[in-house]
Amino acid sequence: MSDSIIQINNMNKWFGDFQVLKKINLEVKPKEKIVVCGPSGSGKSTLIRHINRLIEPTAGKITVEDQDVMAYNKNALRNFRRQKTAMVFQRFALMPHMTVIKNVSLGLDMQGFKPEETKEKASKWIEKVGLSGYEEKYPQHLSGGMQQRVGLARALTNDADILLMDEAFSALDPLIRKDMQDILLELQDELHKTVVFITHDLDEALKLGDRIAILKDGVMDQEGIPAEIL
Repeated sequence: MSDSIIQINNMNKWFGDFQVLKKINLEVKPKEKIVVCGPSGSGKSTLIRHINRLIEPTAGKITVEDQDVMAYNKNALRNFRRQKTAMVFQRFALMPHMTVIKNVSLGLDMQGFKPEETKEKASKWIEKVGLSGYEEKYPQHLSGGMQQRVGLARALTNDADILLMDEAFSALDPLIRKDMQDILLELQDELHKTVVFITHDLDEALKLGDRIAILKDGVMDQEGIPAEIL
């Protein structure tokens, strides 16, 4: 048994003749915030999307809680994505025809929770991210920062152990971005999730990460605590 919740071993990814990831090895401890940092095109988003198999590796092994993610069939993979992992995307990925509370409730609805329980859980997280009073608004009525709060609330409502954040704040202006970073840190102090956070901003990585992994040209170039990376 490993003391890591996520293990990536010797992972490679090719798109045609181009190798995006090269012999990636990475371990993530339970309740740890690890930030994968690197310039655009370094393979960061490709890496995080392997954890829940939104992208399939060309070679290598991925285990979560000592379970081989690559061995999951369609049903097992669907349950894994719904219950073990939650993802926050850079471009919000909200359903434009759904209200805030419907967007936040989406994962619970798919899992078959009762409507009253779904509403209670969704309302709790809407309040936590500071959007009380906006439950019946649609995404187009919200600012970018507010839309990303909806995305974060939706991820947290599922109560998954692992939170995957793919450049979640990079589309926001600097002040709103700082607010979202602070919200994430406050929530993490309370929730103690395992967080894998992708960014190209070293300042953001130093602020958020318990540990930082630097990806460069598809290779894991450095790894360590923020003080070591700095």
